[in-house]
Amino acid sequence: MSDRTTYLVLPGYQNSGPAHWQSLWEAADPAAFVRVRQEDWDHPEPDAWVERVDAAVAAAAADGPVVLVAHSLGCVTVARWAAGAPAGRTAAVRGALLVAPADVDHADVPELLGFRPVALSRLPFPATVVSSTDDPWVSAARGREFAGAWGARYVEPGAFGHLNSDSGLGDWPLGRELLAAL
Repeated sequence: MSDRTTYLVLPGYQNSGPAHWQSLWEAADPAAFVRVRQEDWDHPEPDAWVERVDAAVAAAAADGPVVLVAHSLGCVTVARWAAGAPAGRTAAVRGALLVAPADVDHADVPELLGFRPVALSRLPFPATVVSSTDDPWVSAARGREFAGAWGARYVEPGAFGHLNSDSGLGDWPLGRELLAAL
């Protein structure tokens, strides 16, 4: 096992496009940032998404520490995975950056209903939750609730929508700082 950290990129519903900060980070360092590919981005199935996360963590852990870099439904998937994964598997995760966690409990999107309820168990690794004050997928209050339940640090950068490519973040320097702080 090496000391090389693998950053597992976990996009949300409908994936992250080429201008999304997750995709830019992955393109800038493809050896370190590895996207967890889901079979169906448009019709997510919770068990399948969790299984993909588990397999990706197991594979990456063979090379060294793992950090999860999740956005939207990816955050909800991380919480669901961590709530049911064996301690040996979660021990490989050094931390998680959980950005704009989708509040699927209150979302009126049929494809996301299977992810209800959002797992609110304390995460067994350090985490930071980042939530905008005007995110249409999660209120700031609910973002703080997620952070508290998950035992995570909470960061509210201001009004940036869903903290995605539409937010105009580009390479998102603040996100890189938060990732480095984990």
